[in-house]
Amino acid sequence: MPIAKYAYTALDCPDPIALADFYSKITGWPVEPLGDFPRADVTWLELLDSNGVTKMGFQKIDNYKTPTWPEGNVPQQAHMDFHAKNLDIAEREILAIGGRKADHQVRPHRFRVYLDPAGHPFCIVQSDED
Repeated sequence: MPIAKYAYTALDCPDPIALADFYSKITGWPVEPLGDFPRADVTWLELLDSNGVTKMGFQKIDNYKTPTWPEGNVPQQAHMDFHAKNLDIAEREILAIGGRKADHQVRPHRFRVYLDPAGHPFCIVQSDED
């Protein structure tokens, strides 16, 4: 019997709204509505699935340090993989929304490493399924 059920991943970042918007464009999951909450006061924000269930969270950290992975003093801290049928199309779209291709690439024919706007590394992995 499991001890607990996995809920979602949350990433530290300097700007939860910007990072939630970035990952919303990748996944298609909508950003939770802010309502009348002032943007400047947002310290936590979530992406929700079509049932309103949290899929990712983003937490504002005032002294956030961008990962320097694969070398340097600040480790990657987290790593996510996303699947795509066509890596070239996915790459164009990732770069268009503000992602950056990482210098460190191991097997670019099978998966490609990118950095989100806050510097977190993530991979787009070749998949036959969406």
